[in-house]
Amino acid sequence: MGVSRRSIKRGQILFAAGDLPTSLFDVHAGCFKTSVASESGYEQVSGFQIVGEFVGLDGVGSARQCSEVVALEDSQVNLVPLAFVSALSHESAHFQHQLHKVMSREGARCRQMMFLLGSMRALERVATFLIDLLQRLSARGYSAYAVNLCMTRDEIGSYLGLTLETVSRTLARLKHDGILEVTNREIRILEPEALRRAAAGLD
Repeated sequence: MGVSRRSIKRGQILFAAGDLPTSLFDVHAGCFKTSVASESGYEQVSGFQIVGEFVGLDGVGSARQCSEVVALEDSQVNLVPLAFVSALSHESAHFQHQLHKVMSREGARCRQMMFLLGSMRALERVATFLIDLLQRLSARGYSAYAVNLCMTRDEIGSYLGLTLETVSRTLARLKHDGILEVTNREIRILEPEALRRAAAGLD
């Protein structure tokens, strides 16, 4: 069985923690959030996946999915069955190398983000998050200076380890300082260098 496409409605679960991994999902359109839940039921957002990125990489080689993935807007994914991935990996050393490269790059990016965010102040965390998101979008042909956020401020806060109020207050500060233009979920970078300085703690 080869690749197929599936439409996912906003708020629909792509897969849940504990599900048997059967496919990799290439985001063709839309946006997803990955989250894990504690025994008490607290949800921690662990990442956001945009167009051109894979969802389900952590399920490769695992007996069960360790996270839940939900569509943040009406989306489409290309389903790549793990059996197909395994067969192609055996047939093509180049494909196997590219797959390992994608997995390694994504793992390294996530580890770097978690390491950086763990030692940053609120302003640095929000600025770093925006820079990372826009760099990923830019690499896929989208604007490097404007984005209509698919995630809420509360979800951003969960990912960054901040409260909703802190995220909103930090965005308001960046807007007040003339670094951003903020209209609801639409963010436009007015002063890219100033945003980079804020991310580096040089504000």
